[in-house]
Amino acid sequence: MKKIILLMSVAVASGVLFANVFNSIVIAVATDSNIPNSVIAGKEYFKFVNPGDFFKIFSPASQFLTLLSLIIFWKSQRRVRLLLGIALLCYITCDVLAFSYFHPRTDAMFGDPIPDVEVLKRLSSEWSAMNWVRSLILLTGLIFSFLAVDKIYTSKNQA
Repeated sequence: MKKIILLMSVAVASGVLFANVFNSIVIAVATDSNIPNSVIAGKEYFKFVNPGDFFKIFSPASQFLTLLSLIIFWKSQRRVRLLLGIALLCYITCDVLAFSYFHPRTDAMFGDPIPDVEVLKRLSSEWSAMNWVRSLILLTGLIFSFLAVDKIYTSKNQA
């Protein structure tokens, strides 16, 4: 059961990473394509549900499962604790970025009244560039999670 929880944490974190990359490749490019019309269309399209609804569920789930894995494997090996701790720190950092950086920009872009075109272009550009940074942080956390999985499965004293 312990390993299943660890593998679930990796699977959920992978999903969060890929959803974030999707946002960069599809949503951000579409939003940036024809400002202000694309922002107005996006505002209408995401009126009832938006990508944030996915992240509200799966980002905390990823953090919870990683924390649970850290607790479960706490006594196994010091290296596993370190790897899972770094992964958890990466995942939490992404949520801190979401609340401190991304949400204010998204609210400004899609709120009322809609800002002027130059402000929208700046906000969209900043959001797009920083989302790749967030994806890199998520990827780093995922690499550390996979290293923990590898360490657990290859150790003589398997947990």
